[in-house]
Amino acid sequence: MSEPTPTPVPPPTPTPTPAPAPQPAPVPNATSAMSAEAKSAGNSPMATGPDAALLEIRQRTRRSFLIGGAAVLSGFAGWNWLQSRADDAGIPWPFRRIHQANERLSRALYSQTHLAREYRADQAAVPRENGWIGWRDNLPDAAAWTIRVQRHDGQERVIRLAELAALPRVESITELKCVEGWSQIVRWGGVRLADVLTHFDLLPPDPARWQYLRLATPNEAYTVALDLPSAMHPQTLLCDQLNGEPLTEAHGAPLRLAIPTKYGIKNIKWLAKMAILDERPSDYWTDRGYDWFAGL
Repeated sequence: MSEPTPTPVPPPTPTPTPAPAPQPAPVPNATSAMSAEAKSAGNSPMATGPDAALLEIRQRTRRSFLIGGAAVLSGFAGWNWLQSRADDAGIPWPFRRIHQANERLSRALYSQTHLAREYRADQAAVPRENGWIGWRDNLPDAAAWTIRVQRHDGQERVIRLAELAALPRVESITELKCVEGWSQIVRWGGVRLADVLTHFDLLPPDPARWQYLRLATPNEAYTVALDLPSAMHPQTLLCDQLNGEPLTEAHGAPLRLAIPTKYGIKNIKWLAKMAILDERPSDYWTDRGYDWFAGL
């Protein structure tokens, strides 16, 4: 009898090995992170406390110095460039172009009905004694003073101050503005220049051609050029009074111009000569680089 064949025993089922628990991500060290950040920026680690404030001050000071230096150099180069430009009527041409632009704007805004501001009498005061160009010793007094006017036709008309008494008296309280930067409210008394030109038949028949007026002191050391529309403005006065009193010699006695639509350089003192012209004249300050129109 043969022995039975042994039944094969199946291999044991392997027990599954559990997956390893996930490990928490490492927390970077604050010092290491700061160092890495600083290195990536190409700097040393950031200072803290008083050191940080000192570093910031140094950086700002350095930047300010560099910016300021660049601005100074640019300004110096620009000024040298301006000064090296060709002259136009006594000043570098860029400045002359600025004057011309100012004149175009002033003419565009000018109107016979546009009046300078008027003030109260209690606001008026005596302006500083400024400008003696054109004055000379032994000026004639009011009784002997004359205005010599050259008409458009070349004829001369001599007007005595006493003749101005036939014209309406006018008072105007306006602000005298100097190109130096100061100003003063002044109460002027006199007659309108427009009334003088009309009453004594001095206006040209063709104002489109004869549109300029030149005024001068007795010795012609000081001259002023005006456009005729500004001369005819209702606030343009020939004055013999200041703040209710006769003019003093320092302020232009016995006769001066007050024109509040222009800067003080056009308010000529010791007025003795006028001329109606068809070509634009120069004057004392225009020859020295100032704006011809000088409008306000």
